[in-house]
Amino acid sequence: MAKKESKKVIAPKKAKKVEATKKEEKELHIEESQAIEELIDDEEIESVFGGDKGEEIESSDKEKTPFQLLLEKGKKEGFLTYAELNENLPEGIIEADRLEEIVEMITELGIIVQEGAPTTQQLEQSADPQENTNPIENEIGKTTDPVRMYMREMGTIELLDREGEIVIAKKIEEGNKKIQSTLSQFLPVLMFIEERYITLTTEIKEIADKDDSKYLEIFSDFAFENDEIIEINTDSDEADNQVDVKAIKRCINKLIRQTNKMKTLLEENANEEEVIKLNKAIEETLMGTKIAPKLFDILQKIILAYMAEIKRYEKEIRQMVVETAGVPMPEFRKTFIGNESKLNWIDKYIRAKRKYSSILNKNKSKIVANQKRLGRLEKTSYLSIQEIKGINRKLNMGRIQADRAKKEMVEANLRLVISIAKKYTNRGLQFLDLIQEGNIGLMKAVDKFEYRRGYKFSTYATWWIRQAITRSIADQARTIRIPVHMIETINKLNRISRQMIQEKGREPSVEELSEAMEMPISRIRKVLKISREPISMETPIGDDDDSYLGDFIEDTTIDQPDGAATKTGLKESTISILESLTPREAKVLRMRFGIHMNTDHTLEEVGKQFDVTRERIRQIEAKALRKLRHPSRSEKLKSFMGSDN
Repeated sequence: MAKKESKKVIAPKKAKKVEATKKEEKELHIEESQAIEELIDDEEIESVFGGDKGEEIESSDKEKTPFQLLLEKGKKEGFLTYAELNENLPEGIIEADRLEEIVEMITELGIIVQEGAPTTQQLEQSADPQENTNPIENEIGKTTDPVRMYMREMGTIELLDREGEIVIAKKIEEGNKKIQSTLSQFLPVLMFIEERYITLTTEIKEIADKDDSKYLEIFSDFAFENDEIIEINTDSDEADNQVDVKAIKRCINKLIRQTNKMKTLLEENANEEEVIKLNKAIEETLMGTKIAPKLFDILQKIILAYMAEIKRYEKEIRQMVVETAGVPMPEFRKTFIGNESKLNWIDKYIRAKRKYSSILNKNKSKIVANQKRLGRLEKTSYLSIQEIKGINRKLNMGRIQADRAKKEMVEANLRLVISIAKKYTNRGLQFLDLIQEGNIGLMKAVDKFEYRRGYKFSTYATWWIRQAITRSIADQARTIRIPVHMIETINKLNRISRQMIQEKGREPSVEELSEAMEMPISRIRKVLKISREPISMETPIGDDDDSYLGDFIEDTTIDQPDGAATKTGLKESTISILESLTPREAKVLRMRFGIHMNTDHTLEEVGKQFDVTRERIRQIEAKALRKLRHPSRSEKLKSFMGSDN
């Protein structure tokens, strides 16, 4: 309710219908500020709102925090810029997700958040919210079906024309430029690029022919926007590659020289003006390149990793000082900020002889250990903790701006995914799964879209969406996964097979397919075997569905009745004829042939058992077998032998 009422106060045309008193306006402002407070930890609220959570905002400007004054300014003027938001947010707000939530909350209050001051027309449109007369929503009404909700929300978003796509693409580009500018200010990022380049150079030197074109293959993270490269137009692809390789080498070598010079200046505590001048030169060099999305994410994660470490160590220090020892949060913030890595900072509290001094003295070693870790981060980054936080905040503001524009571009093209996904139904994946895979391809297209090339985004995105859908069908449609390259071979084989059926009116033979595919017959047989679709054992058989395929498949693990009877009869007959021999002869035959034993035995093993020679055992065995060949005994076993024997 607070959000709806706040819109009534902000909108100029609605103000005529709502007669709000100053007291009501004050209460609404309190509710709006408290709504944003929910996005901030208790320990950060004081720096944002100047008091404990839930405490009312006083009317005096002197008692208001910079963030509260910024909200009032935004309510009066109808807009805020990213720069203003970045300057007035407290130090504790550093994560991109929480910054995004705060920006969305401010937007819901009727305040436009954008790069610069909006035009008069934009302010009038934002101040005149139209009645909800969406025919789709009126027709469908409220529903809990996620598919219908998705389709309904998708239908409310207007399609973009060429000009609209360019506007959004420029917003994405502006956000990425802010990120890239921020990356140039963080020395570990530049050192990572140098390390990556040195690794690449080593790999190139290990190649026998030292082919420089490998730079494009291995080090494809960089593309360049220098005029000298854009203007080159030649029919020779080899010449183009040589130019690109030279540009890569020249630009990165220049960046490495500037990085090493910056490290030297910082280590020698050089003049600040000289450092600023070199920093601008590094920024110009890096801004002259277009970094591939994969490397772009890696470079951003370097800053985010530093920030995560800082948060972890500061949290441990805060828990020991504030929560365990009981130092007031305002006092802790006031003294700790700027002294994060100064090891004598905690001594001030210990010497104060207060109730928390003894507890802090016990935990001093742990606190100092965390401060040393923060000091190592400062040393490796050549920046103070507060400077790292400032860079992280600039990075997050750029990420928010780019992500919001990307989201807008994606949402405006969701219908394109639906239209393409319809063509791939009944191929093994559910329709909703096809839509999701297509959306992934759409997001990749947004990341890689270049509006300066002149084509529409929908033309470019179509191929990314198709690629994502077809790849997902190849990977997920089959119960037993088949590699994508094999799927392509199977599709080619099926296509040629259908063509030959139309030409000859019959199924082609393996030899004919082998000749048409230009593959060995063994390879064709393997592809045909792999292409078979698995079938469930529970597949119903017949019209009544009272039997299943598994009922008609032979169970080879169980003996057949006639085989079991034959086996039992043979066993009984063998025991009977062995009993007609002497005990010694019967035992020798049992041991030699493994009858009723785990394994058979050699002549030597049987001889040791009877304490006789191998030759004597052979003679006993031969005599016993001659007795068994007598018709009186052999007739009992002949019935178990085949007709050929």
